Amino acid sequence: MSENFSRSTRLHKAAVSGRGGVVAAQNQRAADIGAGVLRQGGNAVDAAIATSFALGTLEPWMSGLGGGGIMVVYLAKERKVQVVDFTLVAPQGLDPATYALAKDGSASDLFGWPLVVEDRNVKGPHSIAVPGQVAGMELALKTFGSWSWSQVLAPAIEQADRGIMVDWFSTLKVAAAARDFAVQPTTRATYLPDGFPLTPDMNNRPQRIKLGNLPQTLRRLASAGARDYYEGDIAKALVKDLKAAGSTIGLEDLRRYRAGIVDPLTFDYGATTIHATPGLTAGPTLQQAMQRIKGRLGGKAPDGAAFLAIAEAIMAANADRFAAMGDSKATTCTSHLNVVDAAGNMVALTQTLLSLFGSRVMLPETGIMMNNGIMWFDPRPGRPNSVAAGKRPLCNMCPIVATRAGEGWFALGASGGRRILPAVLQLAAFIADYGMDLETAFHQPRIDVSGTEGITGDQGLAEAVVQYLGGRHKTVLAPRTADPLMFACPSAVLRDAASGLAQGIAEITAPWAGAAAA
Repeated sequence: MSENFSRSTRLHKAAVSGRGGVVAAQNQRAADIGAGVLRQGGNAVDAAIATSFALGTLEPWMSGLGGGGIMVVYLAKERKVQVVDFTLVAPQGLDPATYALAKDGSASDLFGWPLVVEDRNVKGPHSIAVPGQVAGMELALKTFGSWSWSQVLAPAIEQADRGIMVDWFSTLKVAAAARDFAVQPTTRATYLPDGFPLTPDMNNRPQRIKLGNLPQTLRRLASAGARDYYEGDIAKALVKDLKAAGSTIGLEDLRRYRAGIVDPLTFDYGATTIHATPGLTAGPTLQQAMQRIKGRLGGKAPDGAAFLAIAEAIMAANADRFAAMGDSKATTCTSHLNVVDAAGNMVALTQTLLSLFGSRVMLPETGIMMNNGIMWFDPRPGRPNSVAAGKRPLCNMCPIVATRAGEGWFALGASGGRRILPAVLQLAAFIADYGMDLETAFHQPRIDVSGTEGITGDQGLAEAVVQYLGGRHKTVLAPRTADPLMFACPSAVLRDAASGLAQGIAEITAPWAGAAAA
């Protein structure tokens, strides 16, 4: 039934609160930058974009200029929700034959697809999709923001100039990908300067990872504008390095890329309205799962029956997703952030390179770490999510905004591949069904259901809950640790419309994650 773990002391991370707004992110410094934007008069979208760009310099192995994502925006004055889609696209010159299946084996990146020859869909130049990050930030700022393009980029430039402070967590992340850096010269030189990851100095002398030409690229982006990334000097530098590495991405791929604004997938969950992402995201699967548990939860805290209902709802929704859409088992390295401002505007933003360090390709002329978006496609032909030129892949991203009677209530999301949806669903239910505040909800032990059978439970779950689940499904326990994050890495902000008081929190076991009040 369940594997035994010692019941160790539980971690605690306090929520922050304030009436000027709150930012929650996977990096505390990035959250501080976003809160600073709010204090200087920027709105939630301005703060989200500044935080987004800062994350690309503070944890560039998770997201950045070479990635993509999706953003949910709640506009308080209009009482309206919109979605900014800047997901990744396969290049026009992509040839599916490039991703021939190996005779046996499974992909090296904990992936559900059969093994592709040389792991070309997982790492290296052939794994790179056309990035949308810059276009998405530009469109969001022009449509919903109030600051200038150069203003939202300024903090990221400052951070890129400084480089990344080396601590145990950065060393862990670099070491985890070090084997793949051997054939990527710029990535190797940046992150393994003497052949090994930098480690914290025992005499407390600060060491920093310098990010190559990324500071200069950010300066060029700030002065020349976002389209320079897709049509100007940055685009030419990108394509030069991509072609030299063997990628088929060309200037026309960049020139043709456009982010878009679409309506959210909106559905009622009791007295709460959930605004999720539509299309090739986890939003439709979240809707199906939440409809299955609607009206079935309640009381002071979730018990075994509640967790069973949650588990079986996710299993059923996943079964439909895998059959209709062809989802993968990838555990991705993504970053999520949330913002609420004093006026009640909200943002839930998920951005990603996909794997840790994406394709592992850092382009020398720009210093940009590139995504491995082709990994999201099924390499087998004739499937719903099969790899094809010019196509957008299915992804696991699931940012949401919840409203009550039209008023913005909370913004929520997570990183963690297939583990995102279970985390988002449970936290939304803890808040909506059990009346938990953010601090209580984020400390409540959760389960993970990443497939169509089997449950992984936080070892902090009550024994009665574990026994109940184990009597119906194979159930194992896992510790809630910093790495791996077995229950995803969520963050959230919440605002009480009556008082105007906002609060925010990030995953309690993620050492760099945090929230900041304006």
